[in-house]
Amino acid sequence: AARQIHANNIKRVIRAIEYFEQTGEKISEHNEEMHQKESPYNFLYYVLTRDRKTLYERIDKRVDIMIANGLVKEILDYLDGSCTLDEAVYILKRDTRHFAKRQLTWFRRERDVRWLDLDRYQGNTDLILKDILKDCEEKRIVLK
Repeated sequence: AARQIHANNIKRVIRAIEYFEQTGEKISEHNEEMHQKESPYNFLYYVLTRDRKTLYERIDKRVDIMIANGLVKEILDYLDGSCTLDEAVYILKRDTRHFAKRQLTWFRRERDVRWLDLDRYQGNTDLILKDILKDCEEKRIVLK
């Protein structure tokens, strides 16, 4: 795990040490074992995505809407007077984009993920559903 965990990632370093002390097993071995494990369930795992520029533009627009609807109370630095409203909104947008990037990184590590690029469907949810149902038929998943 020491080769995989960045030294500055204190939470993961502590977790690896705690796991070893509690079980006597290296967390890297445990993680590898879990990664190899097959699911007892027959499922399909989808991630909806779109090009990063569009995603970030939508995040920025969503933050603007949230601010207009009263999110200012969430921006403590602004309320404390340690930054301007524009700076607080910029930080909120930046941090939300970073969160979206971490989510995408998380999903890329997952096995059996099926990526649905929303731009390919041009917003047509019927086409998305059609492709998902086709996948279900091919994998013989019964929908109830």
